[in-house]
Amino acid sequence: MLRYVTTNAGKVREARDYLDDGSVAQLDFDYTEIQSPALEPIAARGAREAHRHADEPVLVDDAGLFVDALDGFPGPYSSYVEETLGVERVGALARDADASPRDGSGSRPQSDDPARAAFRCVLAYCDGDPFDASPDPVDRGDRAEAAAAGVADDADEETTLPVKLFEGVVRGRIVDPRGDGGFGYDPIFEHEGTTFAEMSAAEKNAVSHRGRALEKFAEWYATR
Repeated sequence: MLRYVTTNAGKVREARDYLDDGSVAQLDFDYTEIQSPALEPIAARGAREAHRHADEPVLVDDAGLFVDALDGFPGPYSSYVEETLGVERVGALARDADASPRDGSGSRPQSDDPARAAFRCVLAYCDGDPFDASPDPVDRGDRAEAAAAGVADDADEETTLPVKLFEGVVRGRIVDPRGDGGFGYDPIFEHEGTTFAEMSAAEKNAVSHRGRALEKFAEWYATR
């Protein structure tokens, strides 16, 4: 049995669309979310901790909204920023920002579309066993986090449990809020003319960052 570590039953239902329906169960486990500017170390550390807790194969995800004009902000801090600033404030910041890189004078030339953004999701899988080599990235960033904290890889099982990572990305742009569905930043994220909040659950799952990561994971997991 694969345990999807989440408090959101909707994520489990989405995972079952890509995997054998009876092979995925929800695990409500409050793992430690480390501070990191990237999603990969957060998900990888969470997967190791959850596997140690459950002693079963686990899947952990971390996701965020990355706004080009804000240098990727709010990124891994998306949930906290949503709670403190609010979705509409983030949208206003993104639309007002200049997404172009700085020139030699330090100023930012105007961009045709400063509201470009992406939703990113990283799935981290851990079952305690080694993985065959593949092009998919392994969580080197998490080892760097451990080293920075003074923890040696060979002295801490938490950093040596193998973790497999799968990324999903969907590009779009930030707009004024539209739609009554979804959650979080869905009302301000437009993909091909429609915000996530204007899509049905099936439409959103078909193009979402999490769905794209799950598709990659399901293809690999079938051979596991």
